[in-house]
Amino acid sequence: MTGDERRRQLGDNDAPVEEEIEESFDRIVEEGAQRLARSWTTMLITGTFGGLEVGVGVMAYLAVMHQTQNHLLAGLAFGIGMVALLLAKSELFTEGFLVPITAVAAKEASVSQLLKLWGATLVMNLVGGWIFMWIVVQAFPDWKPELEDAALYFVEAGFTWQSVCLAVLAGSTITLMTRMQHGTDSDVAKMAVAVADGFILVGLQLFHSVLDSLLIFGAIHAGVQIDYMDWLGWFGYTVLFNMVGGLLLVTALRLVRNKELIRERRENAPEDPDAAR
Repeated sequence: MTGDERRRQLGDNDAPVEEEIEESFDRIVEEGAQRLARSWTTMLITGTFGGLEVGVGVMAYLAVMHQTQNHLLAGLAFGIGMVALLLAKSELFTEGFLVPITAVAAKEASVSQLLKLWGATLVMNLVGGWIFMWIVVQAFPDWKPELEDAALYFVEAGFTWQSVCLAVLAGSTITLMTRMQHGTDSDVAKMAVAVADGFILVGLQLFHSVLDSLLIFGAIHAGVQIDYMDWLGWFGYTVLFNMVGGLLLVTALRLVRNKELIRERRENAPEDPDAAR
């Protein structure tokens, strides 16, 4: 008896993987297909909300940094923003790797839909975050030193191996968070994962293209001597290596792990993923 036959004999399902993995895979594909089927208007609005809501976490981070000057404590506070994204069903650009790509791989959505999601979400995350940080700076002008320190940390880092690795780790961390949240039905567990992810991303000062852009925007609004070209120089390589981390270290490996399930879904999928079901 082969290992796969033995697993089928012991398990409660006939799929080539454990039942929990199959259920998680089905949730990911169905959610990914739904997200990719959104209209342009819905994607733009959802992306804007994502920028606004993650800004709440940035505001909490700055408040704790102002009082304690401790990155780890401030990182815990930032978790509020990740919980807000989770419960409000908003969209953050780097959350759009594992779930929608799995739906595309299963032929439940198209590549053009994926590119539309990525483009709309990234642009509107930045727009929403820019607006929110302008409001924060007007409300809390005393936070200028914290904004300056944070912004200079990123824009003065330069394109080094350390910067690349910090961006790769940020992309892989938030994509892993997405996978963990789809592995459970418990809202409490999902929120715990969100807080932990915020702690790692911000407490360890990883390079995240959207989250850290908000800090740089806030510094610009506050009058710190940096400009949008400084931001763009940092943002260009950061967003690229966020994608490398999320796509290669997490998404690609999960697709290989679930290749049998993907093949089964593709066999039952229509020729044109955009066609009406």
